Amino acid sequence: MHAIRSGIRGLAGASFIALGLASAPAWAGVSDAAPAGVPAAGPILSGRIYDATGVALPGARVVVERTGAQATTNLQGEFSIVTPDEPGDVTLLIDYLGRPPVTRVVSAAARGRDVSLTLPAASGEVGDIVVTGASLLDNTARALNQQRTADNTVTIISSDAIGRFPDPNIAEALQRAPGVGIERDQGEGRYINVRGAPSEWSAISVDGIQIPSVDPTTRAVDLDTLPSDIVANLEVTKSLLPYQDADSIAGAVNITTRSPFDRKGFALTGMAGASYNQYGKGSDYRGSAAVSDTFGPDRQFGLLFSGSYSRTHRQPDNVENGWAQTPAGLRVTETLFKDYDTKRQRFAGTGAFEWRPSDRTHAWVRGTYARFEDDEYRNRIGILWGDGSLLAGSTDRSATWRNTRIEKQVRHRKQVNEIWTATAGIEQRLGEGTIRADVAYSESAQTYPRRDELLFRSSLRPTLSYDFANVDLPSYSLFTSKEHLQLGTYGFRENAYRSNTTKNDELTLAIRSDVPLGDFVTLSSGGKYRERHINADEERFRDRRASAAPTQSLAGLLSDQDSRNFGYELGKRFDTGLVDAYFDATKAASERRLPQSLTADYTAEEKILGLFGMAKYVKDGTTLIAGLRVETTDFDAQAPSVSRTGAVTTARGRNGYTDFFPNLTLRQAFTPNLILRGALSRAINRPNFPQIAPRVLEATEGNTVRVEFGNPDLRPTLSNNADAGLEYYIRPLGVISVNGFYKDLTDYRYTLTSTGVYNGVAGAILSSPINARRGELYGVELNWQQQLSFLPGVLGGLGVFANYTYTKGHATFDAAYGGRSRFALPGQSTHMWNASVFYERGPVNVRVAYTKRSDYLDEINADNPALDLYWEGRGQLDVTGSVQLAKGINLFAEGKNLTNTPGVRYFGERFRTYEYEKFGYTLFGGLRVKL
Repeated sequence: MHAIRSGIRGLAGASFIALGLASAPAWAGVSDAAPAGVPAAGPILSGRIYDATGVALPGARVVVERTGAQATTNLQGEFSIVTPDEPGDVTLLIDYLGRPPVTRVVSAAARGRDVSLTLPAASGEVGDIVVTGASLLDNTARALNQQRTADNTVTIISSDAIGRFPDPNIAEALQRAPGVGIERDQGEGRYINVRGAPSEWSAISVDGIQIPSVDPTTRAVDLDTLPSDIVANLEVTKSLLPYQDADSIAGAVNITTRSPFDRKGFALTGMAGASYNQYGKGSDYRGSAAVSDTFGPDRQFGLLFSGSYSRTHRQPDNVENGWAQTPAGLRVTETLFKDYDTKRQRFAGTGAFEWRPSDRTHAWVRGTYARFEDDEYRNRIGILWGDGSLLAGSTDRSATWRNTRIEKQVRHRKQVNEIWTATAGIEQRLGEGTIRADVAYSESAQTYPRRDELLFRSSLRPTLSYDFANVDLPSYSLFTSKEHLQLGTYGFRENAYRSNTTKNDELTLAIRSDVPLGDFVTLSSGGKYRERHINADEERFRDRRASAAPTQSLAGLLSDQDSRNFGYELGKRFDTGLVDAYFDATKAASERRLPQSLTADYTAEEKILGLFGMAKYVKDGTTLIAGLRVETTDFDAQAPSVSRTGAVTTARGRNGYTDFFPNLTLRQAFTPNLILRGALSRAINRPNFPQIAPRVLEATEGNTVRVEFGNPDLRPTLSNNADAGLEYYIRPLGVISVNGFYKDLTDYRYTLTSTGVYNGVAGAILSSPINARRGELYGVELNWQQQLSFLPGVLGGLGVFANYTYTKGHATFDAAYGGRSRFALPGQSTHMWNASVFYERGPVNVRVAYTKRSDYLDEINADNPALDLYWEGRGQLDVTGSVQLAKGINLFAEGKNLTNTPGVRYFGERFRTYEYEKFGYTLFGGLRVKL
């Protein structure tokens, strides 16, 4: 790998030379005649391409016969192409995967105005059933046509294709793409890992504008906040181009919202359904709708509104075991049985107003809003083994402890995430060039209207044991001796209240120009200014005074509902009305915790100015892009600092740097369907804000104290990237591709965890970020999608979607931690794969899909490799199906997580289970309308 790394560093500089070489033909083209067989620039013909239902077809190749001039349609099916100087009719060849190539003649009279072209149904045969809003093949075609004509390596997921899977949010939808894994919370996807990289290495944009994270601890965007049914396209860019923001080492995700020009004239789509969850109450609903129209004398104005709402009620089971080093070895020192009752709601809406008076002018105003609310009650039984003493004869799988403690707790936590964006822009063609300007504002917020806890502790100090013969669901003697059910032994221990408010906003100003020089080269340049502010504020309260105790005993606060976790009998649940009344009555009098209510706070400001220039050379199937991007970063953060005497001062961290990002990208189309891609590029990942803010965050769970420290001297991670791939697009519809990648990393960031003393408390878990000197990440992606239309008879409706990704990587420190200086990369699964079989014949389609990723590292323990925390690999089986009842009306059904696969975390080895959680399967059904 050393030779590869050295080669990449040398070749990165070649991008500067290539920029000059690519520009040379452009200057020659200004004065020299065009080569034989290629016309000099003539009139530009613009138009739109639709299918038989009036839906725009993106990614179609449009070729002028005789001259070979080419163009590609955008998401609204629009194209502009150079035609010959001489007057007369123009014949266009339209090449669109999933349909036979067709020719269309544009008359001489029509060359001066926009043309509208309609392609026939996929087979082109009279009497074909036109499936509206449900065709797997049409949805696949939209994605593959865009991928085929892209300049760089991208993966596209179209909106209707998202609807064919039971994926309620953006993270869930992205897991189907090659090289994308997801991190889950209570069974739902939240963050993504692209190509085995940490989640914050992938910037998330809506309509090209980056959105800030709602979580104050990371730059990674909580994608469970965004429902999947408000989007038009998901685009995962795996090799960046110079005009794109450089802060996506793994891959940039752009969420494209719908446009009123996605279809001709009026359009209405909608979906509504209900579901049943194995671990829930069955009162789940989901619905969405979008309406749009174009109007005006020439239908030059477009207006669109869309909305989405979902509600789920889940009761997942969860058990956590905290392991720690003892004189006898690694032993469980704390066990928490968590019985959840969670209601989640999502609401989202988009709006767009667009003006397209001609093919030369396009102006727009767009907005999006998303709100995610998680309202959760948690009943918890805790065994604090470490408060007692370990008896002799214990092993690494079983132990007996004397004088243990038993606790019973209820928590009511309500979390609200909000993301909204507003953008306005204009794109104007000037001669043969274009100029585009954008202004955008995005804002995210995370609040906790409730984070209330009430804790009781038993006076009993029993001798208890555990046995991990069953590593997932160990046996605990407590559930035989049942001391936890002796309610009269419990006394009030404490109440605790927390409120968190985080606001993260970003202003973006961008401009870009594209100027063709000659017949083969286009020069592009532009800049983007981004200014982001973040404010994180937390207040903590706790009261252990006898005056804070509830007027009722523990028994008086319980309901008649059983509290169970798997097979463990936890007693009765708390009465939610009674505990909320207690919280509301005592919160104001609870004592403010200091310094914790100050030291978790911080404010930060980040300003990024990016400038780029690039040349794009296109001739005879060869596309060569060479360019350079420069980004300057200024960062300023402040946080309260509390001394041991209680004095409060303000700590400040500042940093500024300039980075260069050369780029060389090649696309070689040997034929329209056999394409080689390669790229040398550079990218950056700036530290998470709390990692560089000069602050300290303390959190307590059970008897465990966790402390996170910021490091203002932390450096950004830089990556020199090499990408190469070969794609073959299969007629009538499919693709086989292989893509390899290598990332040479500098200053990779780790969060190292160790055990120490904090504010006099021994055994505290201390975490701090640190830079590794160097690292690498490499792998390969294999992808196969195909409609098996060559099979005889009804079998011709079969098709496959399959992809596999192998990744490997590590980073190396100068110093050793726990005897190690080389570590794996958190979030990296060595193996990820998706396999799906679908069947579509006439109005019926069915898809069976299985997705899986292997184990991956979550946290590193600097003291002891055996306490490194891992997520166990997880596979999930999903099934969807639909039937068209009438034109534009489809009945559908979905089954998600039919294998009821658990979520598991473990320390070091699989038998040291830290967390075992199950969330059940979900059955969902309803109607879709597309008119």
